[in-house]
Amino acid sequence: MGKNNKTQEKKGKVTKKKKSHKVLKSILLIILLTILICAGVFTYKVYKNGGGLAGFVTTLVGTDPEKTKSLPDFYCLLMGKSQNMTDTIIVAKYSPSTGESALLSIPRDSFVGTNKNAATASDKINSKYQISPQKTIDAVNQLTGLNIKYYVTVDTSALRNLVDAIGGVYFDVPIDMDYDDSSQKLYIHLKAGPQLLNGEQAEWVVRFRHNNDGTSYPASYGDNDLGRMKTQREFIMEVAKQTLKVENITKVDDILKIAEEEVETNIDWDTMMEYVPALLSFDSSKMKTGTLPGTPQYCNGVAVYLVNKKESKELVNELFLSSSSDTNVVDGNAVANETISEGTVQKNYKVEILNGTGSSAKLEKAVEQLTAQGYKVSKKGNTNIANTTTIINRSNKTKSDENEIRALLGTGTAITGENNSNVDFTIILGKDY
Repeated sequence: MGKNNKTQEKKGKVTKKKKSHKVLKSILLIILLTILICAGVFTYKVYKNGGGLAGFVTTLVGTDPEKTKSLPDFYCLLMGKSQNMTDTIIVAKYSPSTGESALLSIPRDSFVGTNKNAATASDKINSKYQISPQKTIDAVNQLTGLNIKYYVTVDTSALRNLVDAIGGVYFDVPIDMDYDDSSQKLYIHLKAGPQLLNGEQAEWVVRFRHNNDGTSYPASYGDNDLGRMKTQREFIMEVAKQTLKVENITKVDDILKIAEEEVETNIDWDTMMEYVPALLSFDSSKMKTGTLPGTPQYCNGVAVYLVNKKESKELVNELFLSSSSDTNVVDGNAVANETISEGTVQKNYKVEILNGTGSSAKLEKAVEQLTAQGYKVSKKGNTNIANTTTIINRSNKTKSDENEIRALLGTGTAITGENNSNVDFTIILGKDY
């Protein structure tokens, strides 16, 4: 009798074990099917969002291509830092709606003081970063007439690590480079021509100005600093193109770690997540580039770069305030259709500005910005405090015209308003200005 009970107990345990195995298999099967379904849905969404790295990230951050394309133009100041000096200063713009972009190099010796006859080293734009990044932004806005709010500072170590992380960058080195500077531990030795550069060699390329024997880039390319700035812009384009390759999806963690540890920025997380998918659709064929026009000169014994205000205004209009539909290409350079033969940008649009910021200084700044670009401010006044800037199109001007004002102000939502024979645009300045 006791033997039968033991046999039954054993059978019961075996049955329970089999049932528990079946339950475990069922749970694992459900988990596996769930993973496969989620992966399939995610893959389909990536495909629907354009595929590739851009589609992957667009899906990952939970946005969609249409929302991305409706984002306003994005402006920021790119600064390359080495030994706490910003020898690389570039204004960058990207338009999610058109895929167009622009880079404008600001010469490091650009004079931003008040009296060139009393110039000192602290009157050069590259000295402002030592006070604060915002001081550099303020100086660049003064030179360009733009209203840039964001900055990104990249140390040369970040460039080295990024290039190494993506397996190097193919680049056509413009000339033989042979330079040694023991004080900076900088030893540049490269031959001209297309080649795969590692991180250290990438730093050489963007820092090179001249050889040990004093020779530099040819005049047709732009010698010394001008040549270096051109090389920097072209190298940035190549790094962007090659970083955004589909095969680099697996290296996203490494890239984000480099950004977190070695890049300084004031771009908030929400803004970054909005624009990252748009930036991943970067197309170098839609990029315009240039250098702020001016003349190198010695003032009070200090080597400075005196910016040509008239030519700078024209170039800013061509690079940042005109879309491809507003420009012609002459000898590879974009030329705004609204630029007349004498070279003066003529808008002749009448605007009224209502100040909802609570700050009279901000009102005067906006008036100055618009007037400098050829707008006629026919009326200005105060209104209730507004959180956001609104640009009201009252005379059926084009989207490009709306975007130009938004670009100058650095913010704003454009809407259509009732026709008003007195003004073309009403601008309500908000606290976001």
